[in-house]
Amino acid sequence: MKAFNDLADFSSEEIAALLKLASRLDSAPEPAALRGKVLALLFLSPSLRTLASFQAAMTRLGGGAFVISPEMSIHGIETRPGIVMDGAAAEHIREAVPVIASYGDAIGIRAFAERKNLANDLAETEFKALTDLIDTPYINMESALNHPCQSLADWKTMNDLDIPAQGGKFVLSWAYHPKALPFAVPAATVHMAAMRGMDVTVLRPEGFALPDAVMEKAHAAAELSGGSVIETDDRVEAMEGAHVIYAKSWSSARHYGDRIADEKARSELYHWCVDDPWFDNARPDCRFMHCLPVRRGVVVSDKVLDGPRSVVIHEARNRMVVQMAILHQMMGAKA
Repeated sequence: MKAFNDLADFSSEEIAALLKLASRLDSAPEPAALRGKVLALLFLSPSLRTLASFQAAMTRLGGGAFVISPEMSIHGIETRPGIVMDGAAAEHIREAVPVIASYGDAIGIRAFAERKNLANDLAETEFKALTDLIDTPYINMESALNHPCQSLADWKTMNDLDIPAQGGKFVLSWAYHPKALPFAVPAATVHMAAMRGMDVTVLRPEGFALPDAVMEKAHAAAELSGGSVIETDDRVEAMEGAHVIYAKSWSSARHYGDRIADEKARSELYHWCVDDPWFDNARPDCRFMHCLPVRRGVVVSDKVLDGPRSVVIHEARNRMVVQMAILHQMMGAKA
C-alpha cells in the first residue's frame, strides 16, 4: 500500500480485508511485525486521538514514531507559497516535508482546510501540494475534505456492534458549534456510510447543506453498494427507524470563508444539540456516534453522551486498531 488517502481508493472487498486484519491484530498482536520501522508524523493541525493512536499502533507492532509540528520547530515553519521569508520562520514546508519523510518508512500528514476558498479545499490543493513533495508511502491523517482513518474506525465500530449495512439507517446530523468547522469528517462520514451500503440521511438546517461534490461522491458510492443518500431538515423524518445518529458540525458552504456571515447563519441554531427527545422515533437500540472531541451541552447532552447509546469511546479506541492494520499493510513484510 503506497497511500491511505481516501476510502474511495479501495474496493469494498479491500476494506473488508483491512477490517478483518484489524480485528486479528487486536486479538492476536504481532509485536515484531514492524520491528525497525519508523513512522514520521507531521501535524500541521492540532490533534489528540490521531497523534496518540498512531504512536500506540506503531509501538504495539514493534516500530517507532516521531512527531513534528510547527510549534516544535526551533526555526519556525513557513507554510505559505511564494512568500519572501524575511520574518520569524527560517524553515519552509517545501524543504521540511521531504526531509521529515526521508527519516521514516512512511509518513502521516495532517493539514486542515484553510477555509478561505471552497474550490481550493474541495480540490485538496494544500494536501496535494504536500504529498507531491514526497515519494514515501503516506497516510492522510485529516485533510480539507477527508478523514479516512476516522471513517475506517467508524465502519469497524458499526461492524463490532452488528449494525446492519444493507437496510441499516445512518443519520449524519449537523449540530450546533460556536465555530465554523471543516467539512473533512462529515464528507468522509457520509461517503463511508454510503459505501457500506446503508440508507443515509443527512439532517441539516437550511443553509448548511454539504457541498454538491461531497453529496455526488456519496451518491456514487451508494449506487455501487446498494445503499441510498437523502437530505432533509426534518428531524422527526430523519430519525424514524434510525440505527445510528452521527453528530458533527460543519461550515455553511453558502458562506464559506466568511466568518461573520457563517456566525449569523448559525446564531439561532442552539437547539441543534442532540438530546433524548431526538431518539423518540429511532430504533430502541439506536447508537450515538461522534469523532471527538465533542462539546458537551453544545453538540450533545451529557445524558446522551454518558448514556448507553453512546459508543464514542469504542470508536476512539478503534482508531488505533484500524491504524495498526493500515500500518501493517503499508510497512509490514508483505507490503
